[in-house]
Amino acid sequence: MSETGVDLAHLSVIFDLDGTLIDSVPDIHATANRVMAELGFAPLARTEVQAFVGKGLPNLVARLLERHGQNPAGVLHDPTVARFEAEYLTAHSLTTVYPGVLGALSQLATRGAALGVCTNKPLAPALAVMDHLGLTPFFSTVLGGDSLALRKPHPDHLHGTARGLRRSQSVFVGDSEVDAETAHAAGVPFLLYTEGYRKSPLDQIVHSAAFDDWANLPSLVTIWG
Repeated sequence: MSETGVDLAHLSVIFDLDGTLIDSVPDIHATANRVMAELGFAPLARTEVQAFVGKGLPNLVARLLERHGQNPAGVLHDPTVARFEAEYLTAHSLTTVYPGVLGALSQLATRGAALGVCTNKPLAPALAVMDHLGLTPFFSTVLGGDSLALRKPHPDHLHGTARGLRRSQSVFVGDSEVDAETAHAAGVPFLLYTEGYRKSPLDQIVHSAAFDDWANLPSLVTIWG
């Protein structure tokens, strides 16, 4: 059997969402400036907002408030998180699926892998954007940043996703330092997508393998799964 035809029925392949499957920073940036403008704050550059992405919405809001000279845990925090969540449900017009994602997901599913998403994005906005982009049918389990008491990089977030997929082995696919830390803590192979939102040089992020083209992912999954 060729490598591309290897049966993956024993395996779950779990993915991060933002910066891995989808390029959502354009919408996150626009939403951040829109919501913060309502509070009277000046707009920030995309690179500034992108640097705050990856640790969940409460952290994003805390960092934005801090950047604007506010107490990151003060009275503005919780109402601003709620405002972001409402905006995120429909803020999809600038978000795109990375090239090659759909083909890779189709190939993995055809070969029997169970596919899941483990994201720090709140669950409702995550499902909304996945529905909008046609990703939802590929995934039988999706855990958001508010699905459990703990979120990435705590390993329970990834373990919880894996339990939902009910396979004997797992690999994790992500783009960031947080994803690498999560995989390491959970004891699963980490496949690093290099074109996402990482902040560190490649050699400073612990990973089992790295790829910049989604066409290469199925073969990496075969090796590490």
